[in-house]
Amino acid sequence: MWSLKGRSNEGFSWLVRSFSVSRRAPIDMAAKDGELRVFIVSGEVSGDTIGSRLMASLRGISPFPIRFAGVGGPMMSKQGLKPLFPMEDIAVMGIWELLPHLNKFRMRLKETIEAAFLFQPHVVLTVDSKGFSFRFLKQLRARYSQQGLVSPVHHHFVAPSFWAWKGGEARLKGLTEFVDHVFCILPYEEEVCRSNGLAATFVGHPILEDVLELNLEKNTPQSEWKVKGNSEDFRSKHGIAPGATVISLLPGSRLQEVTRMLSIFSNTVELLKDSFSELTTIIHVAPNQHVKDYISRTTYNWPVSVKLIPGGSQHLKYDALSASRVALCTSGTVAIEMQLARLPCVVAYRAHFLTEWFICWKAKIPFISIPNILLDSAIIPEALLQACTPAKLASLLMKLTLDEGLREKQILAAEKVLSLLSPSQKIIDNPMPQDLRWKSPDYTPSMIGASTILYYAKPR
Repeated sequence: MWSLKGRSNEGFSWLVRSFSVSRRAPIDMAAKDGELRVFIVSGEVSGDTIGSRLMASLRGISPFPIRFAGVGGPMMSKQGLKPLFPMEDIAVMGIWELLPHLNKFRMRLKETIEAAFLFQPHVVLTVDSKGFSFRFLKQLRARYSQQGLVSPVHHHFVAPSFWAWKGGEARLKGLTEFVDHVFCILPYEEEVCRSNGLAATFVGHPILEDVLELNLEKNTPQSEWKVKGNSEDFRSKHGIAPGATVISLLPGSRLQEVTRMLSIFSNTVELLKDSFSELTTIIHVAPNQHVKDYISRTTYNWPVSVKLIPGGSQHLKYDALSASRVALCTSGTVAIEMQLARLPCVVAYRAHFLTEWFICWKAKIPFISIPNILLDSAIIPEALLQACTPAKLASLLMKLTLDEGLREKQILAAEKVLSLLSPSQKIIDNPMPQDLRWKSPDYTPSMIGASTILYYAKPR
């Protein structure tokens, strides 16, 4: 576990000095062109939300009109992006899971590189999806080099999880060839990236912006990092009896993981249905058309009462979570969402058996959930790989539903975890330059990211 203590006080100023020497062209070019062109790529649902917030923040503080092009989903489309192709085409996770889609993946990669080159962007921004993003950034940089042209600045949002894999830190040095700057969402990543020559900024975890959006009209202090949904309203609208036990199921956002995990979740619910007189499940459906179609077909003969909740509405999501007693989640960002909702959960994960073998060989940490990783403790029960069976999950869910001590343990840990993921303390310790600070009154991950992109591009 990387230490959170003894961090350098140079922080942001060090990064500005190291980065500003070589990157001056984008804003100069934007001034000449009368616009700032940003080519942005996201390949999954969580990245679509991050990308949309970055787009809105960039547009809000840019001294120039901004034109976007690239790849994204419905959230980014609402911000004016016209995607080159459906985001689902590159939403593939895993190593061997990619093989059946390899030809389409290569075709979309080539198409994205060509579109970016023709767009002549001042800034290129990729969001997560490192399998596609890093190939895209590397080949695009090579294309510019072959043409003898100055490459646009390459930013990548969400640092790769180098801390999770053997030899992961050493691979950071290789990224410097085609990534100019990385945005980190975990507190210990920035220092390690910089020590390996990769310019980086800790912006906080993007999911924290759910709080700011949903509590905007409430009197909830931001420092609480808590979202309280309307449980009674949700139960009333969806016909859920007051005494019913409700379990939220979050099977994932990619079709490959949903097809694998939903059958496990179904069998788990089957084992639990006789333990509760009125058991109701809520399935949170990601805004991915392939996933929507699959879940609609699969739940036709669901073993208990089921409510399908469409993705895309933060209010509806957190209302559903507030109406739930416990959640069963496929590993991912949703574990942080459960902490925001203060909903105890169990995290599950299965993959192709060859991918699982690779994980067992290369992984160097015992946990997969960010809360457990940050606290170096199994605060959230995990059932991973071969241990992820319906019987195991049913047992963990039963305990978490009935044991108030276990529930309270997760709820109390949430405040500490979310404070570590917040950028506020980092900014207090390492204040941004004054001319950047006035542009960023709200220290949200997207605003810090947008301000940083513009600051680095500014001629000095």
